[in-house]
Amino acid sequence: MWHFISEHISDQTGQFFSCQRADPIGGGDTHDSFIIRDSTHRFFVKTRPYDDTQQLSHEAEGLAAIAQTNTIAVPKVICHGITNDSTPNQEYLVLSHIRFKEPSTDDYFLLGHQLAQLHSVNAYTSYGWPHDNYIGASIQTNGRTASWADFFAEKRIGSMLERLAVNGQWQRNDGDIDQIVTLTRNLLSLHQPHPSLLHGDLWAGNAGFTNKGPILFDPAVYVGDRETDLAMAELFGGYATSFYEGYYQHTPLDKNYHLRKPIYQLYHILNHGLLFGAHYIAQARQVISDVMRQI
Repeated sequence: MWHFISEHISDQTGQFFSCQRADPIGGGDTHDSFIIRDSTHRFFVKTRPYDDTQQLSHEAEGLAAIAQTNTIAVPKVICHGITNDSTPNQEYLVLSHIRFKEPSTDDYFLLGHQLAQLHSVNAYTSYGWPHDNYIGASIQTNGRTASWADFFAEKRIGSMLERLAVNGQWQRNDGDIDQIVTLTRNLLSLHQPHPSLLHGDLWAGNAGFTNKGPILFDPAVYVGDRETDLAMAELFGGYATSFYEGYYQHTPLDKNYHLRKPIYQLYHILNHGLLFGAHYIAQARQVISDVMRQI
């Protein structure tokens, strides 16, 4: 496998590379991760047994989409593909190797500011993505839609609830799916936000800091409401206060964001329910109950 990947790296970089050492590193739920090196170069590599999902190809596409905006750094995609010299064949993604550092208050401020710049790119006229991709290990349902309320209600909340129901993780007494979808659509019915390219999975573990500035990785990209990235940023620990200050200096919060935030966070809570079970299902039921009381 490493010989095959080394040849691909050499072809893409125009510099000979032959893997002399591959050190496994932790942190991936859906793949194996390695730092590979020769005497002068090193790269970060993800691998997983090949199947028709091509999850790493979707990740490479997302990284490339963010990189093309020239607003915030992401790891450089060196190459990706499928090996044909191992059993089973492996899907792989080779990225630039990054040296991280402990962030300062100013680093978080810059991350927020650059994220706001990403969200402000004016290049999209509809919501969604041309095809389904992945958020973690879960399929992220896409397609393109002119209405944000329809897109988020059906492709985010409805799609996730239907998969939970198929798995037996969402019962009718947890809440009627059609009613929850309608609730979501009604909540967002008057909200037609600027179509922003989103990271899509912006919890604090998917951002890092280098001497050159902030960097984002592991995206689940689509085009939607910038507030969904901010809502996810407030889940699962969140970011330092200066991150939000940097963002709001560039793009102030809409006064009704607090009304939409719970339903935006619900998507990620449902996804965690799909992946990790009962605790998140209970949290999702509580979010839905709270939203219903507010409207």
